[in-house]
This record gives sequence, structure tokens and C-alpha cells, in this order.
Amino acid sequence: MENLLENKVVVLTGAGGGIGRAIAIKLAECGAKLVLLGGNNVEKLNRTAQALANQTDHLVLPGDLTDPEFLKAGINRTAAHFNCMDILINNAGVTLNKPFAEVTTEDYDKLMLINSKVPFLLTQCAIPHLLRSDSATIINIASVVAHAGYAMQSVYSASKHAMLGWTKSLAAEYYRHNIRVHAIAPGGVYTDMVKISRPDLTPEGMIMPEEIAEIVWFFLAHRGNAVIDEIIVHRMNKEPFLV
Repeated sequence: MENLLENKVVVLTGAGGGIGRAIAIKLAECGAKLVLLGGNNVEKLNRTAQALANQTDHLVLPGDLTDPEFLKAGINRTAAHFNCMDILINNAGVTLNKPFAEVTTEDYDKLMLINSKVPFLLTQCAIPHLLRSDSATIINIASVVAHAGYAMQSVYSASKHAMLGWTKSLAAEYYRHNIRVHAIAPGGVYTDMVKISRPDLTPEGMIMPEEIAEIVWFFLAHRGNAVIDEIIVHRMNKEPFLV
């Protein structure tokens, strides 16, 4: 099954660490070609690229994901370099753990922009190229908060609800065009973002990024007429805290 991804071109955001790096490494092992799109921390992106160096052809395109012109340029460069594009994985995101009364309009705008609007716009840029692929797939990394509202996470929850909403609509609209659209809603993944937000947590009983990467691979390697719209991933001994 692993060679089903051989030479497939994958555009991935948020590849600098955590879930994104794990996805990049897994798909490269399966023969996919990677485009690590966006993020201004070039050092982190390069560390991911180094992990792929001997496995697959790849591009590293650092930049501001909130700039619509950068998104268009990144997709166009991908298509020009590889002459195709098969898979888009919207993984980049930010979180906020803050009492509702203290949330500012700047907080709200930032999370809605990065977690919902950026993947929305990037997907619009990618659709014309995906329509030419025989294995076109879009995977959005959402969160369990897209289904449940957790205390201290009002804006983060709103942004992931928004992402899940347009994901469902997109899946219905583009199924007849042979583009599969999925959402993965993980909870309790042990990433750098969680380490910062909840330094009291330890890896025991939590989901590891590599487990999410395996689910991404499952979606891509089992592409058929039986469509799984969404996978919700709970951790052991789960508690309501954050993604």
C-alpha cells in the first residue's frame, strides 16, 4: 500500500515541527514529493527538510501564510516545479488559552485568520491544480474543539468550528469532481504548542504526532468510493483542555 503515494505531490503547511514534521517524514517515506509551504521560522523548516533530504524530492517555501499573494505564488511554484499537484494538507494553526472576558479583537482576528481563513484561501488557490489530478485530496487538520467548546478556548473553538464547516461543504461540492476532502480532529497531541500552553502535561497517555501522520497516510492510501469524511482522535484518559 505504501507505494500508492509514489511521486504524488503534497503541499503541506505547518511543517516546521510537531504534527507537520511527522506528516512530512511519513509521506516522504512512502515516496511522496513534499512542498513545505509557509512559516517564517526557516530554521525549523530546514530541520524538517533535512529529515527528508535522502528520501524524496522536495521544496521549502518559507513565507507569510497570511499574505494571499504568497499563497498564490507558492501553489504556482509547486505546479511549475513538479508539473502537477495532488494533495493539500492544511496543518498550520495557532491556539489560545485565555478567559473569554480577556480575549481581544486582535486575538479573535489572528486565530480566525490563521486557523480558518488561510486554509480557505490556500485551498481556493489549489483547486484548479487539484482538478487535473487523478488522486486529488485535501486534508484539514482541525481539532476536537470543533465539536466541543472547552473553557478558556472560545476563539480557538470558533476558528476550528469554522474550518470544519467549510470542510464539510467543500467535500460535498467537489466529490463529483473527484476531489476527496477530509478533516482530522485530534485532541491531546503532544506537540511544542501543547508544551508551551500546558507545561504541566507529560507525554504519557497523550497522542503523538506520528499517530496523526499514520491517519493522514490512511486517508491517502485508501482512496476509494467509500469516503470517510472525518476522523476524531481522542487520547487515553482524555480531559477537556486543548488540542
